[in-house]
Amino acid sequence: MKVLVIEDEPKISAFLCKGLRQEGCSVDAVTFGADGVSLLERCGYDIVLLDLMLPDASGFDLLRHIKKLADAPPVIIVSAKASVDDRVKGLEFGADDYMAKPVSFAELSGRINAIMRRRRADGGCDQQREVFRIGGLTFNRPCRQISGDSCAVDLTERESLLLEYLMLNHKDLVTKRLIFENVWSYDMDPQTNVVDVLVCRLRAKLATVLKRDVIQAVRGLGYMFNLD
Repeated sequence: MKVLVIEDEPKISAFLCKGLRQEGCSVDAVTFGADGVSLLERCGYDIVLLDLMLPDASGFDLLRHIKKLADAPPVIIVSAKASVDDRVKGLEFGADDYMAKPVSFAELSGRINAIMRRRRADGGCDQQREVFRIGGLTFNRPCRQISGDSCAVDLTERESLLLEYLMLNHKDLVTKRLIFENVWSYDMDPQTNVVDVLVCRLRAKLATVLKRDVIQAVRGLGYMFNLD
């Protein structure tokens, strides 16, 4: 596995690189965001570990840039910014995971492996199914676009993952924990409201297309997606 570490603290960078190399990974490490972008545009990476506080760029801006690249790799934010707002923002901007410093390398390794397993599984799904249609809603998965009788609306990467999960579990109750595990691929932090934020955003876009609310909140339990 080929990993890019974008981290400006030498001790943390060395810690991450040493652990990754001991696990057999090929690792490149840079201090500046611009150098990271240059490497990403020239070389292929399986995953990126990204600090948010870089000397030349905002980590959030860099994350958005990375996610716009063709064949964008998954990104794990590794940051001293540990507030719920920062974590929600990072995940909404497309991060595949978020870890607050100091990190346990064993936990980081486990999260990397979980992301890579999910990517391999998604690769199989991509070949099998690209367009979902239920009850007047069409979801074009590769284009991240939903459409109905009147209009079409673009989705973010995370909104697309959530909608796919809800459509695959049409009419079933799905808990917040299940959504978190299937859309983000790691255990749920009970202090975060990231699921509620994402559901609210997707609900609004679906209402724009379908002219009605199709995501029902089941108090204290989770959500049901019903297009009938």
